[in-house]
Amino acid sequence: MKFRRKIYVVGGAHTPFIGKHSPDFIWKGHPDFGKRENPTLEELIHQVVHSALESTGVKPADIEKIYIGNFVGELFSNQGHLGSMVARVHPDLETKPIARTEAACASGGIAITAAIDALNAGHDIAMALGAEVQTTASARDGADYLARAAHYASERGIDDFTFPCLFARRAKAYKEATGATDEDIAHVVAKAYENGNRNPFAHMRTVKVSVEHAATASDKNPNFLKNPEYKEHLKITDCSQVSDGASAILLATEEGLEKLGIDKRSCVEILAYAQATSALGAVKDLTRLDNAAAAAERAYADAGLTPADVQVAEVHDCFAITELMMYEALGFAEYGQGGALARSGATRLDGSIPVNTGGGLMAFGHPVGATGVKQVLEIYRQMKGRCGDYQLATPPTIGLTANMGGDDRTTVVMLMRNVA
Repeated sequence: MKFRRKIYVVGGAHTPFIGKHSPDFIWKGHPDFGKRENPTLEELIHQVVHSALESTGVKPADIEKIYIGNFVGELFSNQGHLGSMVARVHPDLETKPIARTEAACASGGIAITAAIDALNAGHDIAMALGAEVQTTASARDGADYLARAAHYASERGIDDFTFPCLFARRAKAYKEATGATDEDIAHVVAKAYENGNRNPFAHMRTVKVSVEHAATASDKNPNFLKNPEYKEHLKITDCSQVSDGASAILLATEEGLEKLGIDKRSCVEILAYAQATSALGAVKDLTRLDNAAAAAERAYADAGLTPADVQVAEVHDCFAITELMMYEALGFAEYGQGGALARSGATRLDGSIPVNTGGGLMAFGHPVGATGVKQVLEIYRQMKGRCGDYQLATPPTIGLTANMGGDDRTTVVMLMRNVA
């Protein structure tokens, strides 16, 4: 989408992303089990809104429009109507226009596009946030809840764990078509954990995973699917995390920045976004992310950029194979060469095109509704030198995000520029 006005990311905040294996997550093995509980969806929303406002200096009364991304609040938290939940955060948000967006794992990305559209339509200051709690149900029940992002009637039966199996199906097809190996895929996994180990917000910040461990099925890294055709093509380490967490960003036009008294040089400009949506249950080519490629092509064209211009990227790695395929859909690698790009080290922190610098969905975590917002905030943080131990040596000028819902059924691609 070509913008009518210049749109800027003013800043924002993350809560820690937590779940099983996070030291901050309270479960049966934790010493605080029975003494305190994990944050609720409402508590995460309150925390991230307050943190985003505090970090940017924006007052609640300044905000003109808010969108919250969330996928399955009704199922994991027995709570819908989350726009009205945001209004509970502060008295000055009462009666403001606030709404929820839903597009499976792209819910957060859609929240940002809605906020951008509001700014292009005449508002000057907006907030986009995303929040999700997913640890209140068993893994098997949770997998059923999340299967609503597929075509439930025709795809739910592929395996008890629907989405892992759908992407194991992609991994099998991709390996057979391109010659990619489990070791190629393991380089994506090891990079994610190496980056996540540097990130204090990351769900898996204390967990180490090597290429060797990720490449090999074992008792500690099992093939867990039941479907015999696809079982060998997915291991535990190939999967993103079942996480709780929230992220929020503030967006403003040039007029909005003037109202707030904020210098645009402290901001990041969103140059363009593109959303592509394809029919549920109708993937045409298991070896390509065609929908993501369509969104990327439009975003590059609207921004006047090419893949070679991108210096940092946050891409959807719901499963390790997805990141390899994203490299190709976004133009970072030719078809079938995603594995070679991962092996080359180019996507590491010190590489030519760092990808998922904070650990991606696999190590930073994947609270579904928050992911698309987290991605944009991470590009902002890298551009402004705020990533601490995982900060790139040179703050990037051009960044990209790719947030995907379902089996590449809804994708939002954004391009950003650091304002010097």
